[in-house]
Amino acid sequence: MAYDKTQLSAAELERFLAEHTAWKHEGGMLRRTYEAPSFLAGIEFVNRVAKAAEAADHHPDIDIRWRKVTLALVTHDAGGLTWRDTKLAAEADTLFAQVASAN
Repeated sequence: MAYDKTQLSAAELERFLAEHTAWKHEGGMLRRTYEAPSFLAGIEFVNRVAKAAEAADHHPDIDIRWRKVTLALVTHDAGGLTWRDTKLAAEADTLFAQVASAN
């Protein structure tokens, strides 16, 4: 699948981080840890992120530690952060809010 591999500018990254304050820019990646209300809610969240990631053909690193789920995003083949990372990060926030409110 061909897509625009243009990296985010510093201003675009700053704007995203200002609007999504739970996300951090660490080690060249966008990273956020979510704390689910239960272990199973965390797994449900991971499953929803996995489906969204598969549909977007853009897969985050996912670390699951009991109720805590950490996502790390970077567009490896672009050599840094792109709109694909911020789009999936924002979608993950929406998915987590849905899971958290249902549990």
